[in-house]
Amino acid sequence: MQPTRRIVLQALSAIGGSAGLNMIGISGALASGNEWRHGLSLFGALKYPANFKHFDYVNPDAPKGGRVRRSSIGSFDSLNLYSYKGEKAFLMAWTNESLLSSSSDEPSSYYGLIAEAVKHPDDYSSVTFRLRKQARFHDGTPITPEDVIWSLDSLKQAHPQYAFYYKNVVKAEQTGDHEVMLTFSEMGNRELPQISGQLPVLSKKWWTGKDAGGTQRDIKGTTLEVPLGSGPYKVSDVKPGQSITVKRVEDYWGRDLPVQRGQNNFDEMTQFYFRDSTVAFEAFKADQYDWRTENIAKVWATGYDFPAVERQDVVREEIRLGNPEPMQAFVLNTRREKFADPKVRLAFNYVFDFEWANANLFHSQYQRTSSFFANSELAATGLPGPDELAVLNEFKGQIPEEVFTSEYQNPVNKTPQDRRKNLRKAFSLLKDAGWKAGSDRTLVNTKGEKFETEILLYAPTFERIMLPFVQQLKKLGIKANVRTIDSAQYERRTQGFDFDIIVSGWGQSLSPGNEQRDYWGSQAADREGSRNMVGIKDPAIDKLIERLIYAKDRKALVAASKALDRVLLWNHFVVPMWHLPYERTARWNRYGRPDKLPKFSVGFPQIWWWDKDKAAKVKSG
Repeated sequence: MQPTRRIVLQALSAIGGSAGLNMIGISGALASGNEWRHGLSLFGALKYPANFKHFDYVNPDAPKGGRVRRSSIGSFDSLNLYSYKGEKAFLMAWTNESLLSSSSDEPSSYYGLIAEAVKHPDDYSSVTFRLRKQARFHDGTPITPEDVIWSLDSLKQAHPQYAFYYKNVVKAEQTGDHEVMLTFSEMGNRELPQISGQLPVLSKKWWTGKDAGGTQRDIKGTTLEVPLGSGPYKVSDVKPGQSITVKRVEDYWGRDLPVQRGQNNFDEMTQFYFRDSTVAFEAFKADQYDWRTENIAKVWATGYDFPAVERQDVVREEIRLGNPEPMQAFVLNTRREKFADPKVRLAFNYVFDFEWANANLFHSQYQRTSSFFANSELAATGLPGPDELAVLNEFKGQIPEEVFTSEYQNPVNKTPQDRRKNLRKAFSLLKDAGWKAGSDRTLVNTKGEKFETEILLYAPTFERIMLPFVQQLKKLGIKANVRTIDSAQYERRTQGFDFDIIVSGWGQSLSPGNEQRDYWGSQAADREGSRNMVGIKDPAIDKLIERLIYAKDRKALVAASKALDRVLLWNHFVVPMWHLPYERTARWNRYGRPDKLPKFSVGFPQIWWWDKDKAAKVKSG
């Protein structure tokens, strides 16, 4: 499934990113038939009963008040989260609600938010939501089935990701004063009721109306007019490209719901935007914002030696979670002829010296990623077992033979001898793919074309990692340029697949599902804005994705996920990079939190709160 607000907030810089949630067990509290229920689970019975008061991981008596200031690298030029166009302001995710809300201590459970109840038939051919009568937009107007129907239709038109995500929802109709039914194009897809529940509900009246200047609003376009929302916060201040502030809605209609109690505790939240990560870190040290998820290993190892840390006014903490680690990688665009051959792609993996980078740039903090589902039972390890073989044997002759015979392992560079050996292996692979050394020692193909490529970045911090990689490629006769552009240009180019190589990644959950079509499916390869950045068009992979989506139980899902993992790895679509088994966080010590955080989320700022006593003791700067 696509990420809910809670997941999106945790992985803040990755617009369009996805984290899958699918499959297994029986939906709801072991109910059967088309019965109303208070939530949906794909892992069997829901943890929380119909009369639950709040999630276990919150403090239901958390005080309200205070502020949160956070940061982003880049910019924004639109307050419309739902358009394909523009750079979106992150905090807008807090201003609107969806039909259902996820739980952070269950891997794939959703409970009623705008919808007080949900039901679907055993064949999963449709889903019906019963809306809460008290659900309101910020102007006091009720949220209606008509708003749900309009939102679904309009979002599918406004953004290709929504069109793809909800392509199996073919009909929406009002079935009662407060009921709306969504009909699916297929049966047996157990995830569809839940992803339907993720639908953000927008105000039809507002979006189809005109602004103060008399201009017709357009959900497909960018806007700096504050859209009408329904969430716990609404926008109070906007400085385009610089900052956005939201304030807590005192009379928020959902504040006493079980899924919201103990949450949304801050009176005000601000997101500041910086163009440069060094400047952003200096701003943190100067107490210009409060919370930092540290993505730079060198800074984590050497940068936190300023007085506020010594006074414990700034707290560093490594927080372990139970989620699979994302596949961050060099993405090689197979739409480019030079990357169409898997031998070339594998050669780039042999060139990349992770061990040197980890020791010299990352202070040995990282682990090399060797799975699209790392740190989970879904990751392929060793040779395929009987359950995986039952899936893979169907595709013999259509997938790499190594899937059956060898465990996937990245090249290792422990010694100088290893580096020379791996470079020789890379050159041999390139030669087998039709490249040879030209008269000026550059690689050329049979057409006489030189092997030149561009690594496209939007964060200058990655340049120090790319340059050693470029030097290694040069030894093989490949000319690689590193180009860093602003975030707006980067988004436009990547959405249109106008790149050779980028650094990107794919988030996963413990239960992948329909989003895998967007990641690797043939239909997504040519659809601008999709997450199939590699450009994969492979019938066997398409069928493996369907096996995963339609798995009948957890055992079948795990087998299908491992099989898909193996096939993706052995096609060498990416050069895997690295991951951490924990979150590196730093904060100014002004906050309280529950004694035990949920398993699948840091929960900041969702379930944290302003601690007046701590805040009074902090010496700024």
